[in-house]
Amino acid sequence: MTLDMVDIIRTKRDGGELDGTAIDWALDAYTRGQVGEEQMAALAMAIFLRGMNRREIADWTGAMIRSGRTMDWSELGKPTTDKHSTGGVGDKITLPLGPLVASFGVAVPQLSGRGLGHTGGTLDKLESIPGWYAELSPARMREILRDTGAVVAAAGEDLAPADRKLYALRDVTGTVDSIPLIASSIMSKKIAEGTQALVLDVKVGTGAFMTDLDSARELARTMVDLGTDAGVRTRALLTDMSTPLGRTIGNALEVRESVEVLAGGGPADVIELTCVLAREMLALAGMHDVDVEEALADGRAMDTWRDMIRAQDGDPDAPLPTAVHTEDVTAVRDGHLRGLDALALGVGSWRLGAGRARKEDPVQAAAGVEIHVLPGERVVRGQKLLTLHTDTPERFGRARAVIETGVTIGDEPPAPRTLIHDRIG
Repeated sequence: MTLDMVDIIRTKRDGGELDGTAIDWALDAYTRGQVGEEQMAALAMAIFLRGMNRREIADWTGAMIRSGRTMDWSELGKPTTDKHSTGGVGDKITLPLGPLVASFGVAVPQLSGRGLGHTGGTLDKLESIPGWYAELSPARMREILRDTGAVVAAAGEDLAPADRKLYALRDVTGTVDSIPLIASSIMSKKIAEGTQALVLDVKVGTGAFMTDLDSARELARTMVDLGTDAGVRTRALLTDMSTPLGRTIGNALEVRESVEVLAGGGPADVIELTCVLAREMLALAGMHDVDVEEALADGRAMDTWRDMIRAQDGDPDAPLPTAVHTEDVTAVRDGHLRGLDALALGVGSWRLGAGRARKEDPVQAAAGVEIHVLPGERVVRGQKLLTLHTDTPERFGRARAVIETGVTIGDEPPAPRTLIHDRIG
């Protein structure tokens, strides 16, 4: 059937509903190059302005899934579950979480990406481990899942290719911030990944994609509905991203902190969120009342981590990269540290070399920010608050300029942080 893209654009521009046939045709024709970039840009802007209802979003997501291959782990003979985060600053939770959940006999297939802007990518973090590689075939992923229980790999070019092409277009046409398009982009890849259960970590706060609770709830509900409609047991947690997670931001720095968590230590907020998400993932996989804290304490999760890293040619015992240059940020007055703004520290880490502005940009494995004092603690003038890490010292000036705007010191301590705001599904 040949449809008219101009009619489809006009329908959505005027606030009408797109039927499944029109959506299928538009995305298929765009993926195959039969619809021009300018027409898909116009449709994306119409969706941005007019929105889509639940049925339209489900049809849009389904069309993106069908544009490529899907994965199937049923022959593993054990339940599969995964976690997806919408992205934050210092968000290294995937690293300890995958092996922790897998240590209970559940398979955790994770297709992850590289970071853009101030939110770091899981693959960038893991690629700071000497030898570790992310490009795996489905057959090799299956072998690792069977042997170790957890795998983190790069999503292939043939997984939801319509989304890959559309995302690049949205990025340059001002249509990224659309909940229907965000939700369908995330969920098309997660559903195509083939997991039976999915926990969504929807970040909210200054360092997150969604800065307010109402928008975060809408996104979470939309994604939970999409997963449920596709037969994937799906649940979402809304978690705080006004302050960075843990005490490190950057690739090798976050790996080091993740290993500390797997060794039974690490920052309290990273431990709490890792354990909460692990319980949710295991519950959706049919395992209730499990003691995930004990699995961290007794070394089971660490053993799985080491097996997982070795399975992808990484050396879990190799020293992680360290930056050539460091600089400290110190307190300008006595008082209480009232805030460390996640966005400011994330952008600063990016400027130090830990992130990229374009997907082809290199990243520095050792660059980032180390946090020595957390909000609520007392500080004295001149006390070391942060250490900045980079291999290129000319980056310090621009990084400090933004990071220092995110450090707030006052006479009174801030209200206690609420790490988990809500649970949906």
